[in-house]
Amino acid sequence: MSRSCYGRLERCFGGGGGDKLSWHVDLKPHASGEYSIAAVQANSSLEDQAQVLTTSSDTYVGVYDGHGGPEASRFIARSLFPFLHKFASEHGGVSSEVIKKSFDTMEEEFLHFVRQSWPLRPEIASMGSCCLVGVISSNVLYVANLGDSRAVLGRRNSEKNGNGAVVAERLSTDHNVSAEEIRKEVEALHPDDSGIVVNTRGVWRIKGIIQVSRSIGDFYLKRPEFNQWGPAIPLRRPLMTADPSIVSRELKKNDLFLIFASDGLWEHLTDEEAVEIVSKYPQAGIAKRLVKAALREAAKKREIRFDDIKKIKKGIRRHFHDDISVVVVFLDHSPDSRHSRVMRQDTYEITTVPVDIFSHNADEADC
Repeated sequence: MSRSCYGRLERCFGGGGGDKLSWHVDLKPHASGEYSIAAVQANSSLEDQAQVLTTSSDTYVGVYDGHGGPEASRFIARSLFPFLHKFASEHGGVSSEVIKKSFDTMEEEFLHFVRQSWPLRPEIASMGSCCLVGVISSNVLYVANLGDSRAVLGRRNSEKNGNGAVVAERLSTDHNVSAEEIRKEVEALHPDDSGIVVNTRGVWRIKGIIQVSRSIGDFYLKRPEFNQWGPAIPLRRPLMTADPSIVSRELKKNDLFLIFASDGLWEHLTDEEAVEIVSKYPQAGIAKRLVKAALREAAKKREIRFDDIKKIKKGIRRHFHDDISVVVVFLDHSPDSRHSRVMRQDTYEITTVPVDIFSHNADEADC
């Protein structure tokens, strides 16, 4: 990078040696192990949200990667877990049907919120969010996804003596039209529209606007009543859906950990690289370590130092990397795991990424 370019970057840097846009919790217990959570803000308003809810028997993980603004991801963070808990209680436990019902209700509730807000804030119709959810209940893992956040399992390749290599297994589907499979899926839903997916400057997008094909919100691309906001595109049918991909599997002894993260992480790390990092380093602070690894790659791509990327102000920083949210869930399969006795039967605990990391860290510094 030339000295003149670097000089312009330096004017975007703030003071201090730490990263004022990062947040993390090193390690906390859940019903069957421990988890680590971390996030870093790049946008002027943090558009990612992530949270973990633990009860005496179940663990819930959510990663919500917003776009167009923060309202959709914040709304999901406030509402989705209560819907999951309500429907699970009504239907005798967690199931794929309960999760699907929760996503459907989430979409309808956010639609109601958008309709109320629309007269004064018409831009809210263009806000949406990817939504990745993991639930561990009765030794069964459920993963539900809209968009291109991703869940990856780290498992030992052999149960014999516990000495096999740790390999990565992707559990979710990236609903992003950069993948040929997803382009074909979208085109099949719109057989009368040859221009439903277009390549603009080397990037595939639906109608040249958005890469993800499934989300909560984005009603200007789903509902004619909001189509006046943004590009004028006649809507024969919704251009996107809120129908989640859901998978379930019984957890096995060689399943070691789960990584849930927004696409800000996966833009810079492969599934295999992330799993290798988690398997190689101590559990405490591992989510923060993954975020740092992604930031190092982002700095390398832009030919600046890692220490300098941490000083770039929010908003400007979005030109270097996206908001990143990571949750790593370690799985303890021992029947006498101490974590199963951490909480009383009728209690729960929730950990959520701050609504705005920059403001949260500024408040902490003032204390």
